[in-house]
Amino acid sequence: FLLDVKEGLKPSPPSRDSDLAMPTADAEPGIGTEPLAPVSENQPQGERAVSVLWSFGKCLGALLPVYLAGYYGLSVSIVLFGLVIYMGWKHGRQEKVMRLKSAMYLLDNEREFTTQTVFRAKRDLPPWVSTDTPSVRVILCRILQQAWPFIGQYLEKLLVEIIAPAIRTSSIHLQTLSFTKVNIGDKALKVAGVKAHTENDKRQVMLDLYLSYAGDVEINVEIKKYFCKAGVKGVQLHGMLRVILEPLIGNIPLVGAVTMFFIRRPKLDINWTGLTNLLDIPGLNAMSDTMIMDAIASHLVLPNRLTIPLVADLHVAQLRSPLPRGVVRIHLLEAEDLTAKDTVIKGLIDGKSDPYAVLRVGTQIFTSHHVDSNLNPQWREMYEVIVHEVPGQELEVEVFDKDPDQDDFLGRVKIDLDIVKKARVVDDWFDLRDVASGSVHLRLEWLSLLSSADRLTEVIAKNQNLTSKVAEPPSAAILAVYLDQAYELPMRKGNKDPSPMVQISVQDKTKESKTCYGTTSPVWEDAFTFFIKDPHKQNIDIQVKDDDRALSLGSLKIPLARLVGVPELTMDQWFQLENSGSASRIFIKIVLRVGISHTQILKHLFCDNFMGGMVKGKSDPYVKIRVGGITFRSHTIKENLNPVWNELYEVILTQLPGQEIQFELFDKDIDQDDFLGRFKLSLRDIISARYTDTWYTLNDVKSGRVHLMLEWLPRVSDLSRLEQVQYFYFPLSNDLDLSHSWGQALGSLTLPLREVLAETDLVLDRWLNLDGALPESQILLMVILKVLQTGCLFSLCCSSFSWSNAVLSAYCLALVARSKDGADPYISFILLPDKKATTKRKTVTKKKDLSPEFNERFDFDLSVEESSQRRLDLSVKNSVSFISREKELIGKLQLDLDQIDLKTGVTQW
Repeated sequence: FLLDVKEGLKPSPPSRDSDLAMPTADAEPGIGTEPLAPVSENQPQGERAVSVLWSFGKCLGALLPVYLAGYYGLSVSIVLFGLVIYMGWKHGRQEKVMRLKSAMYLLDNEREFTTQTVFRAKRDLPPWVSTDTPSVRVILCRILQQAWPFIGQYLEKLLVEIIAPAIRTSSIHLQTLSFTKVNIGDKALKVAGVKAHTENDKRQVMLDLYLSYAGDVEINVEIKKYFCKAGVKGVQLHGMLRVILEPLIGNIPLVGAVTMFFIRRPKLDINWTGLTNLLDIPGLNAMSDTMIMDAIASHLVLPNRLTIPLVADLHVAQLRSPLPRGVVRIHLLEAEDLTAKDTVIKGLIDGKSDPYAVLRVGTQIFTSHHVDSNLNPQWREMYEVIVHEVPGQELEVEVFDKDPDQDDFLGRVKIDLDIVKKARVVDDWFDLRDVASGSVHLRLEWLSLLSSADRLTEVIAKNQNLTSKVAEPPSAAILAVYLDQAYELPMRKGNKDPSPMVQISVQDKTKESKTCYGTTSPVWEDAFTFFIKDPHKQNIDIQVKDDDRALSLGSLKIPLARLVGVPELTMDQWFQLENSGSASRIFIKIVLRVGISHTQILKHLFCDNFMGGMVKGKSDPYVKIRVGGITFRSHTIKENLNPVWNELYEVILTQLPGQEIQFELFDKDIDQDDFLGRFKLSLRDIISARYTDTWYTLNDVKSGRVHLMLEWLPRVSDLSRLEQVQYFYFPLSNDLDLSHSWGQALGSLTLPLREVLAETDLVLDRWLNLDGALPESQILLMVILKVLQTGCLFSLCCSSFSWSNAVLSAYCLALVARSKDGADPYISFILLPDKKATTKRKTVTKKKDLSPEFNERFDFDLSVEESSQRRLDLSVKNSVSFISREKELIGKLQLDLDQIDLKTGVTQW
């Protein structure tokens, strides 16, 4: 043991590696990678004696438990158990130190790591790219680094002058508590990314800051009465902080308040010192980290917010707890192909799993029942969650295998709730991540919140009809209770000031406010939300109590039926407390919102208020819809200015920039149809909205509008539905390109036709990998290639320097007959984009020949460089007379001359 101590005091040899070598876990966090100072030969003898005595004392401390165990005759197992605890603590602490030092080192050398692993060297970038202009993120990091010492001074004053006295007065056991050292170190908080949201509300500024902190902070606490020392030496914190500046005002400082919160729980890692080292013992470390995160979440994770008012007369409670954006109804239906964790014979035989699911949205957590021995479980459970922030909040579903000791992980999936808001209804299978296989089937419904009770009865009746499908009917509304303040509460016995808190109950749900100590006029500024099934049958029960929960200071009961009849379903007033003082009152704001779901119905199309036609003052309207090169036409409604078509159209589209859907309305007439109006819709807007149900005003006419319900349908990942094969037929002259997008890229595929030609019977049938997608993303495709007999073999060549001697040889096979005598074919061609007489040519006509052969020469005054910018448009035509009804065009094609080596020529069908 003495040998180990001496070795530990030796200086570390200088590293020969580069500056980017990662640090080891030997050094303590916050010290950096510098070696320990060696013991100098000129060190005073007193200090050397103290060092030797300290080493000897540590030796005795290590041997003392062994001696005491033998002295008292204790079992060796106790010593071994203590040794196991110590080794577990040591291992956990070394891992924590290594994680902290690695994160600190990575943040310090972020630029070098990023340059080496991601970005190209500056010499490879084009000259117009500037790498010296700092981004917003870099500017914020520089500001924080510059202000970090002053932030440390403020934190030290806060802990020493405010927090420490408050702790000392809270308990007689903590009267000797003091902060002996407060140092936030040199490592400043870093902003890894910044994103601004301006699409929600024009009266606010919303920013998402991706924070990353791995600091050498050191805070030591001492309680002299009990000779107890504890502290923190190194902290890691990573998470996304949302900052909302609202309301925007017309006076300085332009912003009324700053609200901050984490949308999801941040990742926290603390390196303890002193007595709190015990928290690194296996078992206690997870418990302590969870308790600390719960404390942080209770103040800074949604739905909790930190609001700092900047001006007076603000409703801080409403800023701290605004009305939710909506409600998401989650149907956890089933899962399939889960991983088997309960193996037999040490894993030689796959067994089953006992799966259950954990669903999280912010601090709202739900756990399903577990299904015994089933890899394809069916839960059929429904949950409702309140959504406070979109975009931002996510639904996280984790699946576990229920075990007696520790549950095994079976996969997870995260879903952005902003997608649910836009799509209104999402019913799909989602692949589980971080596992080999497995998927979960979810149905998600977005419920908008209405401030009117007009549809409340309809919603309640609809929910009652769902009772047979779920355990209990879903909620019809949500209730928000803003607890502001109370006035003149009664005193406690002995004429002492109470410490009031409030319990708010709705049916079987009870929530508690914070406690305001030593006052009869407390100010809570708390907010609570409840799900309401039927406002006509439920009440709000409010109990004001002392902090010991034994002494009642007043009560209040409010029937929710009173809210149904008031404007905006809102009550904002003082209420007289019952069983309290004569002047005791409480100020509460109560808001009720009805949740309405957007259940999908058959898309329909109708319009009204057209311009009248000439016959009987009516019109016979029909609609033409043009999209993606396809035209749809509705049926005609006779003599109606308010027609109802009720027609459904489907078209497969790709997300092409600038693509539009055009709607045109006409009045059906005998001679020429009259124009009734038109309008266009951007495909980009339809994809981003996912679902649209609105009226559109007709352009180029005096009046009229059209009602459309448009939906961009999501992809289907249900494997059972792959049997529903889709067939497409189209001619090919090049490789097959497949691509699609549902608001975000899902992948694409380019299939060379030579692969189909190499297959037996020209049939390709197999799974193919998608480009630009996950490695496991595939598409099952069957391609059947049929070679048409009709075609044209042509040979094209020219001289080395000009087209003055261009030669076109062509041979056509099995052309389509245009009359009973066959056809009189000839070939005309033009060099695009110019459509002049100098670029047009045509061959002689071959009479009554369906397999003609042309061998002709044409002269063009163009250089090879100029010709590479042209396209050759070839058309095989039938020579017909002016009055003939026979079709002239037989077939055509276009060739990009820049794709052809004109010097060597080309011969190809």
